[in-house]
Amino acid sequence: MKPEQLLDILKTAAKLKTTPRHCYTEDDRRESVADHSWRISLMAMLLSGEPEFSVLDMDKVIRMCLIHDLGEAFTGDIPTFRKTEAEDVTEQQLYDAWVEQFPEPQRTQWQSLLAEMDALETPEAKTYKALDRLEAVISHNESDISTWLPLEYDLQLTYGKKNVAFSPYLTAFSSAIDEVTRRKIREEGPESEKEKL
Repeated sequence: MKPEQLLDILKTAAKLKTTPRHCYTEDDRRESVADHSWRISLMAMLLSGEPEFSVLDMDKVIRMCLIHDLGEAFTGDIPTFRKTEAEDVTEQQLYDAWVEQFPEPQRTQWQSLLAEMDALETPEAKTYKALDRLEAVISHNESDISTWLPLEYDLQLTYGKKNVAFSPYLTAFSSAIDEVTRRKIREEGPESEKEKL
C-alpha cells in the first residue's frame, strides 16, 4: 500500500472520531463511533485471556471490532431501533464500494472479514457481534438517565440477548450488566419504570 493510500483510508476512518452516537459519555459530550469501536476492541482483547475464548482467533475478533462501524463514516450513526432496512443497505453499499478501492492484499482481507461478520456463523463473528451489543448497553448505563428515551428502559434489559446466548461467559456478563441497569433504574429512574422491576 502506498503511503498516500494509507493516508486516504485513515482520513475516512477518522470521521468516526467525530461521528456521534446516541448516548452520552458526559453531560455535554455524546459518544463517538470511534469511542464505541475502541471499547469493544478492548473488551475482545480482555476476553482473550478467558478459557472459553482460548480456541478463538481473538486477533480476528479485535479486527472485526475495529472495522465493524466504518460504514458510518459515510452515513453517520443511526440507532438500531430507528434504522430502516434501506438505510442499512445504503450504508453497506457505501462501505463495500470504499473497500473495493483498497489495494491488494488489504481489499481481499477486508472483504473476507466483512463477509464473515455479515454471515455471523463463526464463533469469532458471533463474539464480535455480542460485544457490539453489550458495549451499547454499558454505554447507556454510563449515560445520565435523563438522556434515555422511554423505549430504552425495556431495551436495556433485552438488547443483545440473542447475540450472547451462544456463550456461557457472555451470558453471565450480560446478566451482570443487567444488574447495573436495574440498579440505575431503581436509583435514578421514574417511578413508572421502577414499578416494572
